[in-house]
Amino acid sequence: MVRFFSLVVLGCGVAGGVLGQIKKQFTVETQEHCERVELCLKAKTGNCFIRPSENSDLLDIYSNQDLQEYNHTFSNELKGRTCMVKLALEQEGQKGVGQKISYRVFGSEEKTSDKFWKVYLTNDKPYSLDLTYGLGNANIDLSGLAIEKLKINTGSSDVLVSYNSGIENTVEMDTFFVKVDMGSVNVRQINLARTRVVVAEVGFGNMLLDFSDRPVVSNEIKGSVGAGNLVVTLPDEDVPVLVKINDSWLCSVNLSKSLKRIGQNTFANTAYQNHPKNSLTFDLEVAMGKITFREK
Repeated sequence: MVRFFSLVVLGCGVAGGVLGQIKKQFTVETQEHCERVELCLKAKTGNCFIRPSENSDLLDIYSNQDLQEYNHTFSNELKGRTCMVKLALEQEGQKGVGQKISYRVFGSEEKTSDKFWKVYLTNDKPYSLDLTYGLGNANIDLSGLAIEKLKINTGSSDVLVSYNSGIENTVEMDTFFVKVDMGSVNVRQINLARTRVVVAEVGFGNMLLDFSDRPVVSNEIKGSVGAGNLVVTLPDEDVPVLVKINDSWLCSVNLSKSLKRIGQNTFANTAYQNHPKNSLTFDLEVAMGKITFREK
């Protein structure tokens, strides 16, 4: 009988300066009837890391906490050929989200939590990831994984998405969706995601989208900015870029020197005007916030 889920606690010693032992908390094992994985992961507080794994387990999670120190809910089922995994993590004894957000806005002397979860995914199966972060930090390294869809939603967390080893997504991604409320999102090396559609939504927070490397496929980027900030780093000037911005008198838009007006609220670089195929196309809306395009 195939075991889909096991709950294991294993002492692994002390990790570089972090008090407490790192223990395996959850494992979702692979099985032959599962062809793809839909993972919904919610971390309301704390620090969360996602990394590629060297084994075949669909999900491995380690932490420097004991099980009684945090709440969790878990479900795992096989629907057709898709393994549906849902996991919500929350540290006990934490202040409410509203109170935490007020601390973030007005300042406090509260120390950053040293509690963390380390999440490992296999590169043997394609994933659809739905990641939600409330408070804390998230560091997501997708190097060499097969991500078909990616959805990231953060409240007041600071999130970094990258491809640290420089290995691209092994499949074409359908949609890269990222939303930030009051926190920050920094997405590096988006070209390695191999996504055709990027959807970015900014409330009061900050977002950086790094398109500085030549795209593997053509990209359509749709975005909206409320009262926050969106910064876009452009690739070399030989990559065609088209920008459409629906703005208001309350907002601020700073364009790079390479972008020239070619129509109402429409801008393009020279490469696009000469050869518009395989371009980066931006369709953006901004209310009271700020959008900045900068050169590589």
